[in-house]
Amino acid sequence: MAKTAVVSLDSVANKPLSFAAQTALVVSASLFVAVCARISFPLPFTPVPLTLQNFGVLLVGLALGSRRGFLALALYLLEGAVGMPVFNPLGPGGVAQLLGPTGGFLLAYPFVAFLAGWIYERGEGTFLRALFAGITAEILLFAGGLSWLYLLTHSISLTVVYGLYWFVFAEVIKIMFAAAISTRTRFLRG
Repeated sequence: MAKTAVVSLDSVANKPLSFAAQTALVVSASLFVAVCARISFPLPFTPVPLTLQNFGVLLVGLALGSRRGFLALALYLLEGAVGMPVFNPLGPGGVAQLLGPTGGFLLAYPFVAFLAGWIYERGEGTFLRALFAGITAEILLFAGGLSWLYLLTHSISLTVVYGLYWFVFAEVIKIMFAAAISTRTRFLRG
């Protein structure tokens, strides 16, 4: 009897999720990033606040995989663009936030989640693989965010001060936490 129970539990764990369950995961993930965005700290020397959004984006990509991670963050941007209060509360919201100083970071989110998930799902779900995926995805995130800031400021030194210098330590911590949590949530990528 115990053997039968193990087999049936294993078959349930390996069963693909229904369309409704997949949709619920994507919507929930976009809302999770919105909650992370609400945890925001303004910094007096930069128009870019310190938020948990990047952590949420990484975790969604690592936990849900490339396709669902991309969809969740594309949905998140759509929600914000139509005026839903999903972006950090310190900005103007809506399309204005996408065009403001944080726009490059925001617009990179679907691609960041995709890249993190794509790297992580192509191997064993180890902490080191998740860490590598997170670091690589963060490089893409900062490439998008800093490029956008440079277009707004026309100054490399201002771009680095506004969008990189003050955030490196916090991003390392976010990557480590996202990598650690994602190794425990591999079942979500089914």
